Amino acid sequence: MVLKRSSGIILHPTSLPGPDGIGDLGPEAYRWIDFLSESGCSLWQVLPLGPTGYGDSPYQCFSAFAGNPYLVSPVILLDQNLLSSRDFVDRPIFRDNSVDFGPVIQWKITLLDRAFTKFSKSKDKKLLERFESFCVNNSNWLSDFAVFMSIKEALGGGAWGEWPQDLRNREGEVVRRFAEEHAMEILKHKFRQFLFYEQWESVRSYAHKKNIQIIGDIPIFVAYDSADAWSHPELFFLDKKGKPTCVAGVPPDYFSPTGQLWGNPLYRWSVHKKTGYQWWLDRIKAVLNLVDFIRLDHFRGFAGYWEVPADMPTAEIGRWVKGPGKDLFKAIEKEFSSLPLLAEDLGEITPDVIELRDSLGLPGMKIFQFGFASTPEDPFLPHNYPQNCVAYTGTHDNDTARGWYKSATDKEKDLCRRYLARSGDDISWDMIRAIWSSTAAFALAPLQDLLSLDTEARMNFPGKPAGNWGWRYTNNQFNNDLFLRLQEINFLYSRSS
Repeated sequence: MVLKRSSGIILHPTSLPGPDGIGDLGPEAYRWIDFLSESGCSLWQVLPLGPTGYGDSPYQCFSAFAGNPYLVSPVILLDQNLLSSRDFVDRPIFRDNSVDFGPVIQWKITLLDRAFTKFSKSKDKKLLERFESFCVNNSNWLSDFAVFMSIKEALGGGAWGEWPQDLRNREGEVVRRFAEEHAMEILKHKFRQFLFYEQWESVRSYAHKKNIQIIGDIPIFVAYDSADAWSHPELFFLDKKGKPTCVAGVPPDYFSPTGQLWGNPLYRWSVHKKTGYQWWLDRIKAVLNLVDFIRLDHFRGFAGYWEVPADMPTAEIGRWVKGPGKDLFKAIEKEFSSLPLLAEDLGEITPDVIELRDSLGLPGMKIFQFGFASTPEDPFLPHNYPQNCVAYTGTHDNDTARGWYKSATDKEKDLCRRYLARSGDDISWDMIRAIWSSTAAFALAPLQDLLSLDTEARMNFPGKPAGNWGWRYTNNQFNNDLFLRLQEINFLYSRSS
């Protein structure tokens, strides 16, 4: 895969403006695409789009296949007569610069339930036909997910490992009886997925009309409390009670002195291999129906991953275990004509990770913030970038450029100023200009950096269990100067769409 020289911005849809407490797939998403296109960008990078669970993290979703229903736009439902103006009279007053997930989720579920009530009485044949078609086309995951969410809802929201044994073990007669007794609740969850997928497909089609391609994200691991682990326990290291025997994480690194204990169940790769990696093929196909490029999060885990005993309080104690390597990617290459994959090759990178990435011809990632801890030979400095890579000022896991600079050591600040030949007073745009001018095929920055925001706008702090993922921008933060500045560097460095 040869990447065309391009630029773009990282922005999760939850960070879009809007009156319902969280960004969604309504009018503001289209205005955002217009801004990208008119400023000369051709890439929009999002985080995983799944239904969020623990800590509201898009990297801990209830399904690797489902979409996040909280992204469904009430405005579009109003246009479709699935909501009426009366349904909005009790809308709470939300903050416009952040997501308060508790009240927001409660409000969005209220609206989705009202829409489902109208849908269940609808005589709109086209709408009903589209819904039935969606259910058939997604039958390989949709029913399991809808039943999983309905059981979780009926039992008060607890993780499936705490469910009664017969439901935990998916005993056929018990699950069948539950499905009969909760048919409307199951249909409701299917309906929410239908709404998400219809709205996202419309957004993506509009993006394509504007020559914008979307970079999505596949976390290598899935959440323990997910329909995937519940419906396919044989694919994971789980004991007879459904509890993980070992979990995912990374050893101590520049993000955390005690490592990162993610807690995700680990794959039984030998079982995946026996199936021809079918679950992975289905997963990639599903994501490619949503996006144009896939960022493989924690790519190093495909070469080797850090296995932590399930009872450990941190990720400090563990062992490296060999991953599926090329065998998995041979199956993927056989199934798909091309590999629009980007390797998130950060962390403790060993020769086997580099060999796997390069043998597949995958672009790696370069994070400019990481370039100032050593010497000018550092691979994260732009003059050392290969063309086949994706360059970032920082990602959702980093502080903003401005926040990073304020907290950097004196040595890092000195090298940064000397490297950029700048005072550091406009550090965010100085860093943006540096990666835009590099030879990297793709150059991207979080919107927070284009807005020159400080640490309070950081999206995620790895290892911090709460208080992440909530940042949103407001329309008054956009002005013509920002638009012209972005348009100018896209023109000057041949990145205009």
